[in-house]
Amino acid sequence: MPKHRLLKRHQYADNGAGHLMILPCYIIYLLFVLLPVLMSVWYSFRSYDLFTKNDFVGLKNYIRLVTDPLFIRSVKNTLYYAVGTIIPQLGIGLLLAAGLNRRIRGKEVLRLAFYLPYLVSMVSVSMLWLWIYDPATGVLNSLLKSIGMSPRRWLFDQQLALKSLMAMGIWKMVGYNMVLFLAGLQQIPQHLYEAAEIDGISPYRQFLHITFPLLQPTTFFLFIINSIQSFAVFEQVNIMTSGGPNNATTTIVHQLYTRGFVNYQMGYASSMGVVLLIFTMILTLLNFRYGKEGNDLL
Repeated sequence: MPKHRLLKRHQYADNGAGHLMILPCYIIYLLFVLLPVLMSVWYSFRSYDLFTKNDFVGLKNYIRLVTDPLFIRSVKNTLYYAVGTIIPQLGIGLLLAAGLNRRIRGKEVLRLAFYLPYLVSMVSVSMLWLWIYDPATGVLNSLLKSIGMSPRRWLFDQQLALKSLMAMGIWKMVGYNMVLFLAGLQQIPQHLYEAAEIDGISPYRQFLHITFPLLQPTTFFLFIINSIQSFAVFEQVNIMTSGGPNNATTTIVHQLYTRGFVNYQMGYASSMGVVLLIFTMILTLLNFRYGKEGNDLL
């Protein structure tokens, strides 16, 4: 038998053994990820209430989405939350990474301190910030009183509630962005900076022409991750405001939860889930397409 055919046979045998070893992962993925996604798509075309009603309605759920004022409000709130959190998380994370990538005393402790909020569950963080935002005894209002300013009803004011949630989200996610930017900075060859210094290039131009281009894959990856998390925001909304006041903080996922598990409109909630799925798939495809650009500069 020719040698190349023997190599192919051994390769196929090795692949088969490998797939057999990860078969439990395939089964878990099929049962708990792929099957629920397919069921959501199926129920999005039906009027389903979990108990007795299960009628095919075609595109009526999707038509209802574009005319539902609550869903439209949730989309606007989600977009506002995403725009208001993604850029600060990336910018502050990059600044912290650049500062803590230098030779300074205690940088390991500072890195850990900034990263710790990301490790804490969102439920715990929400309870902590509920205390911080408390109108009567909250730390933030006590601080305002100490400098002569009037206290605010942070989570009960329609103009402040969503912004307050955004501030908490930025505080929690900055450490995650910092760690990944640190990893990206440490992959940049130092001889590029040494050559730039010899040529008399300023630190600003070094960042503009060396650091920023070579951090493009990390930046794009973090942009995608932060976008997906921002569009999936739910726990803090459900715990801290329940979508109020007057639906000022309701989001797409909060509406999905309310319609599906409170009002038992599972078909309509599934159509909301499909919309989120499409958006997530688009972001993932963008990451595969553009996320590795910049690596060829190394």
